[in-house]
Amino acid sequence: MDLIKLQPVAQKIFDDIRELTFDGVGVTRESYGRGESVAAEYLKAYAESEGLLARTDLAANLVFSQPGSAPDAPAIWTGSHIDSVPQGGNFDGLAGVLAGLLCLTARQREKRQARLPLEVIAFRGEESAWFGKAYMGSGALFGKLTEADLELRQRATGQTMAECMRDAGADVDAIRAGQTLFDKSRVKAYLELHIEQGPVMVARHLPLAVVSGIRGNVRHNRIVCHGDAQHSGVVPRWLRHDAMFAVADLIMRLDEHWRVLLERGTDLVVTAGIVGTDPDEHSISRIPGKVHFSFEARSKSEDTIEAFYQLMRAECRAIERERGVRFEFDRRLLSEAATMDAQICDVLAQACQNVGATFEVIPSGAGHDASLFANAGIPSGMLFVRNQNGSHNPHEAMEIDDFMLGVQAMSDAFDKLDML
Repeated sequence: MDLIKLQPVAQKIFDDIRELTFDGVGVTRESYGRGESVAAEYLKAYAESEGLLARTDLAANLVFSQPGSAPDAPAIWTGSHIDSVPQGGNFDGLAGVLAGLLCLTARQREKRQARLPLEVIAFRGEESAWFGKAYMGSGALFGKLTEADLELRQRATGQTMAECMRDAGADVDAIRAGQTLFDKSRVKAYLELHIEQGPVMVARHLPLAVVSGIRGNVRHNRIVCHGDAQHSGVVPRWLRHDAMFAVADLIMRLDEHWRVLLERGTDLVVTAGIVGTDPDEHSISRIPGKVHFSFEARSKSEDTIEAFYQLMRAECRAIERERGVRFEFDRRLLSEAATMDAQICDVLAQACQNVGATFEVIPSGAGHDASLFANAGIPSGMLFVRNQNGSHNPHEAMEIDDFMLGVQAMSDAFDKLDML
């Protein structure tokens, strides 16, 4: 099938959803919130206009399929997420959903049914920015959301995850029961197209890339360092219990450990993306008595993740002793690393060659719904599309020609998997 002819359709959908969810800076599609729901309704209306079926699963994810496909038949799944970070870019997640929908559209227009039907999943709640928890829509399907997860609160409204999911149409009672909400045995493969969220493909002039694996991570959304608030002019250094200097000391120690590990060839990235003092009490002339910050470490190796986490906790204990402060931790959150299926990687590599695209096999530093499928034993694969200016910002700049090249490669891969 020639998917390139659907480029005008793709451009219109991207443009329309961007306009519907534009926040004045970028796009905001809140997990289980207004922007995400607006995008979902648009995609549903488009699919139905093409004669496709659209239904909602128990986690309020959208599932698209062709008429005539038995709902319990073995199938290939593809998709991605439709939420975004606040003031984010238009292509993160949405590109993967639209790629699958275009493949379905082509099959439907040609009245062609495959041996293994293709189903497209638009996942809700993949981004951790809203509740401090990632993979909500896909995690719910796999029975991985806990009671503690469901009580996490939305960053802007204060509503619990459970309340937001229920408002979006999810069966919170079924999710709370922790059971798998779909028949895993019928999903013969899961493939996901996504923009690359880093600079590698742009630097190497690669329109497409096959993903070898996905880094896991350990996180604390909020760690609080408690010190002693005092007048900045009267307390000498040796008598201070400065929470800000303690946090800065910790971050610099972690950076040095990170540098040494990288020199040894260890796969690791470390981030403290949120750091702040209390705006109700902070002052230029006040020694900070309390500082809150976030912590995240990612690696393809779960042993590396655990070892670095324990190193971080050991440094916290050392700084507590040396500076007379105390670190308080919220709940530790873990996401498993994942390895993509070798056969599917080969199929995607051949598809890239077939469309004449220069490509390489690279790992994904960012997390994706595909990791849950891979770790559940479902053969999984990912295809990256080149994207300038990174991601999680309003300046994502995926070229539509690169995207359509990826859509064609995905379509060819689905056809190949249908014959295996």
